[in-house]
Amino acid sequence: MDTEKAEVLLRVLEAGSLSAAAERLGYTPSGVSRIVAALEAETGFPLLRREHRGVRPTAECEQLLPHLHRLAAAQRQYDQEAAAILGLERGQLTVGSSYGSYVARLARAAAAFSREHPGIRVEIMTGSSTELGRALQEGRADLCVISRREGAFDWVPLQRDPLAAVVPADHPLAGGGAFPLERFSEEPFIDILPGEETDNSRLFREAHIQPRVRFACRDSLSALTMVEAGLGVTLVNALLLEGWRGKTAALPLSPPQEVEIGIAVPSLEAVSPAGRRFLALLTSEEAGPAAEAELGD
Repeated sequence: MDTEKAEVLLRVLEAGSLSAAAERLGYTPSGVSRIVAALEAETGFPLLRREHRGVRPTAECEQLLPHLHRLAAAQRQYDQEAAAILGLERGQLTVGSSYGSYVARLARAAAAFSREHPGIRVEIMTGSSTELGRALQEGRADLCVISRREGAFDWVPLQRDPLAAVVPADHPLAGGGAFPLERFSEEPFIDILPGEETDNSRLFREAHIQPRVRFACRDSLSALTMVEAGLGVTLVNALLLEGWRGKTAALPLSPPQEVEIGIAVPSLEAVSPAGRRFLALLTSEEAGPAAEAELGD
């Protein structure tokens, strides 16, 4: 398969329409349409469902997306390595974080990286640790700051982060002490990213606790705001409480629980020159010169 065709199809799905993808790629809409048609002919079945508001992947295309992402990622790394041999710089680096505070640090590293390598575009993506781990395995990201997950990638540890119960300011335990894990099955619980694998769901599964879910939301800030309103209690990584000034109380768990936060990368040995330099910039901010020495020059 021509990897350029795979890249075009992915850009079409990302943009949501042939014309929008053509504008981003610098192609004509008819040119993009011909490339997609050629790819569908090679594959043997339709890959796009044309709708009034744009295009969507067919069910068959959904099955192929992880392979298409890996093909496109391999081509980008090949181009970047070849350009480096010639003394040129081009390509794209996609980095992600599941923690807001690390997004700021990624942005600072991206700024320093862009000053050194203006020919390489840096894209920052966000999502849960599980979502970003999947993006790494599918070749949609080059490195991500996440809490530790199982997967086919290498790991650079950054910090240990405790999990904390967050309760309303007038909660009986708000004055101090610890929040017993089993109490989550008794009090109204505000779930974050219900139905998805998160640090919370992993902890509850391992501890054999069924939280008494009364409310749900998609992000920690919403959950904290709901706790402040007196709707229940929630569970978050302590790192996510940075900058929160609401009228709530954060309590350590009993027994204490923590997760390891680090940088996941598909392979430290095979990482591109651009990826290696970005890693050095990011870890030097976090752990000083020793981290750079561990990664090598």
